[in-house]
Amino acid sequence: MEKSNKLGINTICTHVGEVKDEQFKGAVSPIYLSSSYQFYDVDIKRYPRYFNTPNQEALCRKIAALEKTESALIFGSGMAAISTTLMAFLQQGDHVVLQQTLYGGTYNLVVEEFHKFGIEYTFTNSLAVDDFKTAIQPNTKVIFIETPSNPLLKIVDIQGVAALAKEHGIITMIDNTFASPINQTPADFGIDIMIHSATKYMGGHSDILAGAVAASENHIQKIWNLAKNLGGSLSDFTVWMLERSMKTMSLRVRRQSENALKMAHYLESNTNVAKVYYPGLPSHEDYELAVFQMEDFGGMLSFELNEEIDTMDFQRNLQLIKPSMSLAGIESTVLSPSQTSHALLSEEERAAQGIKDGLIRFSVGIEETEDLIADIEQAIARL
Repeated sequence: MEKSNKLGINTICTHVGEVKDEQFKGAVSPIYLSSSYQFYDVDIKRYPRYFNTPNQEALCRKIAALEKTESALIFGSGMAAISTTLMAFLQQGDHVVLQQTLYGGTYNLVVEEFHKFGIEYTFTNSLAVDDFKTAIQPNTKVIFIETPSNPLLKIVDIQGVAALAKEHGIITMIDNTFASPINQTPADFGIDIMIHSATKYMGGHSDILAGAVAASENHIQKIWNLAKNLGGSLSDFTVWMLERSMKTMSLRVRRQSENALKMAHYLESNTNVAKVYYPGLPSHEDYELAVFQMEDFGGMLSFELNEEIDTMDFQRNLQLIKPSMSLAGIESTVLSPSQTSHALLSEEERAAQGIKDGLIRFSVGIEETEDLIADIEQAIARL
């Protein structure tokens, strides 16, 4: 399995990163639940907080293969992955450029914590590459992007940002959660470090919490040097569940992407809907860019109902689609970003990002789209 880059995506999901059952030859990876390993006469001193148990190491190989990188690390949450990776490359006096619209947790980390460490930051005024260029300062060490963005599904020019950063010797990081490595491999466009909330499409069943980072051996080593001190490792049972879930990731994500495109077209044609945000729609402002850099457009979309429709009453009326805090499970879910993912932002900060109180984020699952459409229509009819 060393030549994983020559394997198809479904084969990588299924076979790369398995723990071999040498004794009983079982088809499923065994779980090594030990928190204590022998320290003498061994090549590797294993300890869960060092991210090097058999299950941890195996899963990292799968993630690296999917993201087309040399190495990877897994964490206890997506925010553990984001915070550890950013802090591994930033120190007092450094500067980071971040795109205008970001996941609320990432935004809150930056504005609430970075000043405590003497780290400077700039949010771009737009997602244009020239805005990133304008924001670069002599002490800029990192550019951080997220595409498609949460929750408005805005698209950033990955190749353009990567090229700009390389001109200035700056490390690039991307939150690749919404696309997943099934729909987007930023390493192909020159991005240095890929970050995921593995809770989402990698897990895909709404039953685990995890994070992941994929990069070169050198960059992962630098992240690991900090990670082992911060302690954001993942239990081996959760590692095993994540490896199991990732075997079907390509199948799940491709169905979710197919469904999301159908639902986006339906919502765009619905007279009760004021606006739909989905990069797979020709009406999306970044449609051509999305076509260029994505394999497919993903399972996430957002929409706004007409002003006279109460957003919360609509969500309460749904019977099949679940109002839920998270996303990317096999079941379809909705939420109001102003009350959940971006609740930590002020009303003014949300408005600056274009996030209205009536915005609904829709994570499309694997159900029949006819059933999802019927659920939306009955929820509106009952208002």
